[in-house]
Amino acid sequence: MSTPTRVDLVYFNAGGGHRASALALQQALAQAGLDWEVRLVNLTELLDPGGALRRRTFSPEDYYNARLAHGLTLGLRTELRVLQALIHLLHPSLVRALQQHWARSEPDLVVSLIPNFNRALYQSLAGTLPGVPYVTVLTDLADHPPHFWIEPGQRQHFVCGSAQAVRQALEAGHPPERVHASSGMIIRPDFYRLDPHFDQAAARAAQGLEPGRPTGVVMFGGHGARSMVGIAERLSDVQLILLCGHNRRLAERLRAQPARAPRLVLGFTPDVAEVMRMGDFFVGKPGPGSLSEALHLGLPVVVTRNAWTMPQERYNTQWVREQGLGLVLPSFRQVAPAVRSLLDELPGYRERVAALRNQAVFELPGLLDRILRDARRVPGGISSAARAEPVR
Repeated sequence: MSTPTRVDLVYFNAGGGHRASALALQQALAQAGLDWEVRLVNLTELLDPGGALRRRTFSPEDYYNARLAHGLTLGLRTELRVLQALIHLLHPSLVRALQQHWARSEPDLVVSLIPNFNRALYQSLAGTLPGVPYVTVLTDLADHPPHFWIEPGQRQHFVCGSAQAVRQALEAGHPPERVHASSGMIIRPDFYRLDPHFDQAAARAAQGLEPGRPTGVVMFGGHGARSMVGIAERLSDVQLILLCGHNRRLAERLRAQPARAPRLVLGFTPDVAEVMRMGDFFVGKPGPGSLSEALHLGLPVVVTRNAWTMPQERYNTQWVREQGLGLVLPSFRQVAPAVRSLLDELPGYRERVAALRNQAVFELPGLLDRILRDARRVPGGISSAARAEPVR
């Protein structure tokens, strides 16, 4: 009996939807009918299984989640450089630990869905299993160089969900045959398996909303955000669906808040796509995942760009403006006039949003299969170039 092809998807539980992207890709690979054993590799658990390093220093999960919870400390750009400096300092140790893992697990293909650690991941794999292809799938619309997503001088593949990311990879010196354009960001396959007979008016009425009234969907990730209180207050006369995720206290506060228009406040729900379909527009943070989900469902967006916006997400707001997919504000203090403006021009926004055709999650299985087949046809794969790169 032949051994199935072993494919490792590397992620960590942090801001940016890396785990969600890995799960979505795992699901798509299973549905593609490939004879692959797809394994999820949590980088934090791999490098620090007992948690000792996390207790003494940092982990990528701790860094991102603390950043999201507490906001600015040193300034986002400075914090990112500090994180990258720590990774650089620990690089030899990271490579050694990863080499031990690859030697044990012997993957046939490695796919990274995380930033910052791709130098160590690539070097360790190339030094241990030099014929195994390495693929970085950007889960941001663009890179934030240096040493974020796209590392120069490595014979790896890049999957880029925007023309900007493709340009960045090519400008970093990577040849076109290893730079692959997808039609967007990875979102869950269930966002594509929606009821074709969905009746928006009936769905709104069933939830106590006015069927014909313009409706906004307000969402800030799986735990909501305090800013939703101010947004709801400023949009008191707009019908809203407020998704609070696991934040029960926020949901209770929003339910108690007076409003002049109907609103629906929800805690955690597995049917996010069906709920979002009840809306006409989206208000939230400019994360690549939430933006992609809203736009896929036909919702123009209202987001902010300011000092609190994570550096790697700032291009997202530029993309929204350039494509005419919504409005970018300096602060949600301007959300009320912005929503009025959006609703005045809603047909035009909807037309531009509808022109997007994001099929990235279904494009990846075929692309990864081709990369793997091509690598197997080349004797020695990337071994000679990979071994030539020293570990520093």
